[in-house]
Amino acid sequence: MKLSFEKGFFAPLPVLIIGTYDANGTPDAMNAAWGGQIGMTQISVSLSSSHKTTANIRLNREFTVAFATAEQIAACDYVGVVSGNNVENKLEKCGFTVTKSDKVNAPIIDQLPAVIECRVLDIQEEFGETRVVAEVVGMKADESVLTDGKVDYAKAGFAVYDTVSKCYRAVVGNVGAARSIGRKFE
Repeated sequence: MKLSFEKGFFAPLPVLIIGTYDANGTPDAMNAAWGGQIGMTQISVSLSSSHKTTANIRLNREFTVAFATAEQIAACDYVGVVSGNNVENKLEKCGFTVTKSDKVNAPIIDQLPAVIECRVLDIQEEFGETRVVAEVVGMKADESVLTDGKVDYAKAGFAVYDTVSKCYRAVVGNVGAARSIGRKFE
């Protein structure tokens, strides 16, 4: 029997590390769980208006989105719990180094194996949050996380956020081929 609850949840949520530069060219990053893909070429992220990252996105209209890994989860959590408005060089403090993207004016975190490069299409204020819709203009991935030329989630060790338990979980294994395994019912 299913029990009834007052609130629901959407799971799993990606652990997205949003990379930006400020007006002085200093790299900054934050951990964001409220984001997702829109079709094949766009993403949407919901950020608090008070974040330094949000101000940087408004300024540059470009950013990167790296995918957190289980191996780097402490550093990925740190950039989310400490505000760039209050702490200088938070990336250095957690051991992250960056390389400037060749596609957008934003940093790529060297320790995270997969990143997408984004250009803002629209910024909307809604529900007390800032919603950023962006076009994906490029992607980079370390060769070590590729299988047959494609990013392998298990090799990358991606992490997801569990909103119910308020913890991070690792993405591991393959449970079936999409658009194929269900054909057994035809």
